[in-house]
Amino acid sequence: MDPTLPFIDLHRHLDGNVRLQTILDLGRQHNIRLPGDTLETLRPHVQVEGVMPDLVTWLNKLHWMIAVLGDYDACRRIARENVEDAHAEGIDYLELRFSPYFMAGPNGLDPVKVVEAVVAGIAEGRAQTGLPVKLIGILSRTFGAEACRIELEALLTQREHLVALDLAGDEKNFPAELFIEHFKRGRDAGWAITVHAGEAGGAASVWAAVQQLGATRIGHGIRAIDDPRLLEHLRAQRIGLEINLTSNVQTNTVPSFGAHPMKPFLAHGLLATINTDDPVISGIDLRHEYRVAAPAAGLTAAEIAQAQRNALEISYLTSEERAVLRAKKTA
Repeated sequence: MDPTLPFIDLHRHLDGNVRLQTILDLGRQHNIRLPGDTLETLRPHVQVEGVMPDLVTWLNKLHWMIAVLGDYDACRRIARENVEDAHAEGIDYLELRFSPYFMAGPNGLDPVKVVEAVVAGIAEGRAQTGLPVKLIGILSRTFGAEACRIELEALLTQREHLVALDLAGDEKNFPAELFIEHFKRGRDAGWAITVHAGEAGGAASVWAAVQQLGATRIGHGIRAIDDPRLLEHLRAQRIGLEINLTSNVQTNTVPSFGAHPMKPFLAHGLLATINTDDPVISGIDLRHEYRVAAPAAGLTAAEIAQAQRNALEISYLTSEERAVLRAKKTA
């Protein structure tokens, strides 16, 4: 990791990054029975140990993080704590993403008010820490196109507080073509587009994200390595890849760090970056990804620094904000 370059996380789910202590606190507050009543007895039900059979099994670890969201104050709290924790990690700039429909579900909350609470929590975190944070709204494809329409409407109520729209969830069974109109509306609202693709699906899923949904960044994108024409397209169009090394191993998207295509992506000149995905679930933080996971994936110090430069380039910062962030690191 190059200390003269900004330390950036572009792909972190705030609703998949809830402190274990907060889960315990909110469970008690809302009388929700948890599978453990201490940090250590709760941990195995939330944190991944080893490799999961597939992405959907891994996603099941999210259950207790949203099960305890009993009111809008809880949603605001976890948003604020995400900013506080990123600041404590030493992160210089953060992009957080969340799915209001997913967060609202277990306790019958209103997705509109969930979005409002998350926006408020992020603002509180920014004010307390001074950390630059931008917010990405997710459509959870797993719930289907109609649920995603409701989710989109909720996100649009706070459109000025979001910078981008994402699609996440069960990639295999809910392909991009189901959400073409949703993402047209997102683009019309002025949002950038980033899409989870090439994680549980193949290279065709990445093509669909780019060509049908208008993605200029891809979450994961692992299976792009299977299609040389796609690699060239991503390079030529400067479409960024939000790579999550530990998560990709844990979800069985790649069989090992050594088999991860991050190094070939960088060799091809792709704008691949290093991120965390869901730090609490994975039991990692961004420094771990740089200091442990990246070397395990074969990255040299020069390649890791290139990933840092890529993150700055594909971030949703304005050119002025990039200049300020760069100046702070070189001062």
